[in-house]
Amino acid sequence: MAATDFKDYYSILGVSKTASADEIKKSFRRLARKYHPDLNPGDKQAEARFKEVNEAYEVLSDSDKRKKYDQFGQYWKQAGQGWSGGSGVGVDVGGFDFSQYGSFDEFINELLGRFSTGAPGGGSRSSHSYSYRTSTSNSNGFNDFGGFSGYSSTSGFNNTTGASADREATISLSWSEAFNGVQKRFSLGSETITVRIPPGAKPGSRIRVRGKGQVNPLNGQKGDLYLKVELKSHSFFEFDGENLVCEVPITPDEAVLGGSIEVPTPDGSVSMNIPPGIRSGQSLRLRGKGWSLPKGGR
Repeated sequence: MAATDFKDYYSILGVSKTASADEIKKSFRRLARKYHPDLNPGDKQAEARFKEVNEAYEVLSDSDKRKKYDQFGQYWKQAGQGWSGGSGVGVDVGGFDFSQYGSFDEFINELLGRFSTGAPGGGSRSSHSYSYRTSTSNSNGFNDFGGFSGYSSTSGFNNTTGASADREATISLSWSEAFNGVQKRFSLGSETITVRIPPGAKPGSRIRVRGKGQVNPLNGQKGDLYLKVELKSHSFFEFDGENLVCEVPITPDEAVLGGSIEVPTPDGSVSMNIPPGIRSGQSLRLRGKGWSLPKGGR
């Protein structure tokens, strides 16, 4: 990379070189909303700025990349292309790093809060293999989220206390899968089973699969399989009980005078009115725009 191509990512995000990860994230959210193409249709300058903001955040939000960037400046990418065991160099994809997303579309959908998979009948399908200790990686759906490319997790089955033959495993879901529901196919030993994760699964939810545990040595009966749900972290949303919380940056003028801003929801961006004189940390409510509830509704 030539010196003239060097980009000051700190300047692009409007933060100092000593900025914390939280400060970097807040600035990214504010700028991503400001320059997003959906909010600036036909504005090529805003589109270019949006790409720069994404590129800067991709580097500065990754502790390893940020360290290389701080240390090597314009040559930080070359510094990351080390040799390994005499074989090929490390791969640099360029542009946005997809390691934390299935695709760039997934990032955009997360940015706008779009969880919809577009699958008919609700939910999507994917395939995973679970045994006593298994790495899972396959997918055959998720047009919006680009599948599970590069995704893996390791889960162990455990007997519960006593003579129970129940087994447990932890299953990691994207926010799209948890919000919409999903069917997953598991290879459990020599048997293939299909499990339906209902819409609205939350972190810590336990999905019971009857008769798919181990054999109880005392009575010869099979226990149950319990899948404990984990959700990948989200850039915007956090849970507060049954509700979703999203921190939305606003300008000083919007805080004083009020106005209408675009805010992310699981269904996509919606307009929300900001009352004049709003204070930092004050909460506003959007009814029926939160998480899917297991018994229906939001």
